[in-house]
Amino acid sequence: MFTDAYWPRVNGVTVSVDSFSRALVKEGHEVLIVCSYYPETLNAPVSLINNEDQNGGVRIVRVPSMPAFITKEDRIAKFNKWFWVFKQVELFNPGIVHINTEMVIAEFGFLYAKVHNLPAVYTFHTMWEDYGPNYFPIIPPPLVKLIIRGILKNILRRSYSVIVPTPQIDEVVHKYMPKAGTFLLPTGIDPDLFEHDAAEGAAFREKLERVYPELKGKRILLFAGRVAKEKNIGFLLRLVPVILKKHPDVILLIAGNGPDFEYFQDEAQALGAAGACVFTGYLERKDLALTYAISEVFVFPSLTDTQGLVTLEAMLSGTPVVAIGALGTLMVMGGDNGGFMVKNDEKEFAARVLDLLEDPELYRKKQDEARAHARSWSIGEVTKKLVEIYQTAIETYCNEYGEPRTPVWELLMDKRWWKINNKIFRKKTNKKWREMLVKLGK
Repeated sequence: MFTDAYWPRVNGVTVSVDSFSRALVKEGHEVLIVCSYYPETLNAPVSLINNEDQNGGVRIVRVPSMPAFITKEDRIAKFNKWFWVFKQVELFNPGIVHINTEMVIAEFGFLYAKVHNLPAVYTFHTMWEDYGPNYFPIIPPPLVKLIIRGILKNILRRSYSVIVPTPQIDEVVHKYMPKAGTFLLPTGIDPDLFEHDAAEGAAFREKLERVYPELKGKRILLFAGRVAKEKNIGFLLRLVPVILKKHPDVILLIAGNGPDFEYFQDEAQALGAAGACVFTGYLERKDLALTYAISEVFVFPSLTDTQGLVTLEAMLSGTPVVAIGALGTLMVMGGDNGGFMVKNDEKEFAARVLDLLEDPELYRKKQDEARAHARSWSIGEVTKKLVEIYQTAIETYCNEYGEPRTPVWELLMDKRWWKINNKIFRKKTNKKWREMLVKLGK
């Protein structure tokens, strides 16, 4: 798998790559992840419990990188490392290349697939036309979208198969390239990570309250994700004073980091909601799972998420969800399953949150719904479909383009190949030399 985003970078692409790679290893497959190197201090998550970094049997190649000019969270792999990357991947000898991003490492993936005659499968994770203008505010949005559209069309042209997490993204892909071969496949969730008993949750809450004393005695409304404008976090901050009027024991916990972290802290201050908001920064994966478990309601106002994985994570933890029905969230919730899916309307959103806070019977019903609904998105079942996509791509690609091939430079560097061919060359030369001597003798 080739991806420009991987741990410690926290986003949906990272979670998707990590979840699928671990599940593939459990199924008996070998997985290599090629990703950017991140300095230890960059994107460092807050850790409240002792976690050991386990790759789950997945092999990882980290490519030397430099800071991205558009955001301090991201890294860009150094392009001059392409040959070094190729040598690492050749040792692994993959049967298929799966590309998950659109930057330099994605280019490594496409180039490797081309040179070795392998199928390149691409997952269209991000609605870049929606996100792009936020990263280039000084450029007119129509121009930014035009450039992004061109980049994505170029990627789709080079992809043998395209995986789309939602029907809405499938429509976008076919708008870019009508004849694209697509497979609908959302990212699954590992249920084991989100199963915690009451004692474990209580112990974690005690640790969390020591770091953030303002949480003591409060019912938590949780948002988890990147702290960026496209996540519509300002929508939540405007709701806090409304909810506090009826329930002063409520607090909004924002778990995540991002380019607009300080911007939203200032906005909370301006709205008079700073005292009822806690910004934690990134949390370790296991810590975040426990944070879902101790929260009262998960609130998710994003209009641009392509998969809505955090809503499933909250539901697996037994935490009801109130979310705006858009893109990935619309697909994974499928209505009021495990909570309420609402319009982009502050009054309706606040009303559904208040319903859950004020009606214990409704709350218990939504808790049961949430767990039952989220289990149908198990990573194990989804991964089986991914394996089928891989197998289909490999078989049809071989029929169309033939077997994988070995690059010329690898043949030239193979001593065995050189010895064999040198022996043949000398034999032919000696034969020609003898023939010439025979002719001269005549």
